[in-house]
Amino acid sequence: MNPVLVTGGAGYVGSHAVKALAAAGRDVVVLDNLSAGHAEAVERVARAFPARAIELVTGDTADAALLDGLLARVTPAAVMHLAARLSVPESVADPAGYYRNNVIGTLTLLEAMVKAGVPRFVFSSTCAVFGEPEAVPIEESHPTRPINAYGETKLAIERALGHFDRAYALKSVALRYFNASGADPDGLIGEDHDPEIHLIPRAIMAATGGEPLQVFGDDYPTPDGTCQRDYVHVADLAQAHLLALARLEQGAASAVYNLGNGGAVSVREVIDAVERVSGRTVPFVTSPRRPGDPARLVASSARAREELGWRPALAAVDDIVGTAWRWHSAHPRGYRDIR
Repeated sequence: MNPVLVTGGAGYVGSHAVKALAAAGRDVVVLDNLSAGHAEAVERVARAFPARAIELVTGDTADAALLDGLLARVTPAAVMHLAARLSVPESVADPAGYYRNNVIGTLTLLEAMVKAGVPRFVFSSTCAVFGEPEAVPIEESHPTRPINAYGETKLAIERALGHFDRAYALKSVALRYFNASGADPDGLIGEDHDPEIHLIPRAIMAATGGEPLQVFGDDYPTPDGTCQRDYVHVADLAQAHLLALARLEQGAASAVYNLGNGGAVSVREVIDAVERVSGRTVPFVTSPRRPGDPARLVASSARAREELGWRPALAAVDDIVGTAWRWHSAHPRGYRDIR
């Protein structure tokens, strides 16, 4: 069986997808420019699955010549595309960089796939395509009106995929993550961003002697005034990628799926969960709202459950936080602690 190419496979969600593929008996080639990913994450997965061929290629999806050569050499069965910039505030401040990376880089990859005859594409999308929700939980048919450049760039690719299907028979599944969170339950890999942008690790850092956590806004129309999000465990996201790939390999049509647990958890409730799990206090300060942050984002994942057979294994916020706490407690400096 030909390998799967995972772009961004040295990153947070990407490395968990690589581990899930290896555990399922698939060989993997990772393409990552290592601007945010970690070679050590791929190496740890490769050491844990010695029977699998897992290769790391350092490079960028915007490099058309590199892609042409790589796809000709590897002839992948499919591409899982997780290489993207993903910070909402950063996208508001630097929309040009987000369009260059998330749109131009992805279109370059798609063109190379068409040229090489690679028939299947699993796309890492986002709930940010919806903008301010009109109703929750959010179904796939909900209007897409992004309010930040990050969401706009992901939606641009979702729209392009329909055209690539019709023109070139490139079949795809777009997976709209809600809030990716947690760490590998086995402790093999985890989250390591610099700077850290996600709430749970930032709260853990505050609880373990770091700077107080910034809570952006306490005047939202939610029960405690802080934003509500739908936290979905990173290992469950990785399993959804495998199920999406399997569906495409069975000949299914292109599709889009929301991935979340369907529960609204506020920033203050995440702080409470970190305090319960860690037994420590999370010091925090309240700051003004950030541009581009909706008040409430909660998924309906009924379609993914019905069509993909996706069943999140770690849905409770304390379970999600628990895996993150174990990872960050063991590796307070991330992958630098295990080199």
